[in-house]
Amino acid sequence: MDKLRVNIGKLELKNPVMTASGTFGYAKEFSDFFDLSRIGGVFVKGTTIHERQGNPYSRMAETPSGMLNAVGLQNKGVDYFVSNIYPEIKDIDTNVIVNVSGSTVEDYVKCAEKLVDLDKIPAIELNISCPNVKEGGMAFGTCAKSAAEVTEAVRKVWNRNMIVKLSPNVTDITEIARSVEGAGADAVSLINTLLGMAVDINKRKPCLSTITGGLSGPCVKPVALRMVWQTYNAVKIPIIGMGGISCWEDAIEFMLVGASAIQIGTYNFIDPTIAAKVVDGIAAYLDKNNIASVKDLVGALEV
Repeated sequence: MDKLRVNIGKLELKNPVMTASGTFGYAKEFSDFFDLSRIGGVFVKGTTIHERQGNPYSRMAETPSGMLNAVGLQNKGVDYFVSNIYPEIKDIDTNVIVNVSGSTVEDYVKCAEKLVDLDKIPAIELNISCPNVKEGGMAFGTCAKSAAEVTEAVRKVWNRNMIVKLSPNVTDITEIARSVEGAGADAVSLINTLLGMAVDINKRKPCLSTITGGLSGPCVKPVALRMVWQTYNAVKIPIIGMGGISCWEDAIEFMLVGASAIQIGTYNFIDPTIAAKVVDGIAAYLDKNNIASVKDLVGALEV
């Protein structure tokens, strides 16, 4: 449906609905629930240069209107992805985007270099904002200088679309957004999880082995909306909004404050078909309000 088509830099999407990294596996896990070609794209599980076992258990905890996770980027490494995962997902009829993370700038660069020859990967998402690893991750995303450094380094080896995922755990997210824009990012995605904590009063211990973890779910949506709106007014590159989206109405809100597309994360665990439902809801909203293109919603908030 042409009215749903959007662009994120050079990346063309059949609609603005995508799934967030870490909540959708490698896409194939959800293929029994709905036709994956119905959505604009999938961001696969976070990928690092070397295999990571992740953090010790317990590493997930339910919270009011959300959840905490401290999985810690568990994955089998980029070489395993290239040889074993990619062949199984490369022919999915939608954009398959790899979330790239690392502990050093060199790790990010090496990981991106391993993906360059995969012609069915039209974009990567630099995860400089994960709060669940002890080194790298969020450290790059909380300082404008280091965020720009890793973005610029990967830009030199990656010639396709590059999205940088921003951390909300900063004083001024627009400073970070402007820094990665200047360093060559084609788009930014936000927000990643908020740093949070839960306590077991019977054991008198933290619920997570790492003490703190990443908070996600509907509870973070007001913060995410505010940060997307601030970023939209600070940069010229496209924004992919996320954070607590659980229905098509939420997706519309994110687009009105400036997101050109959205990612659905935690709610995939609650309703594995939610992404397809959001596509249908947006289409119905456009028809009901006689809106010719979903692009007309982007930044259309009246203030």
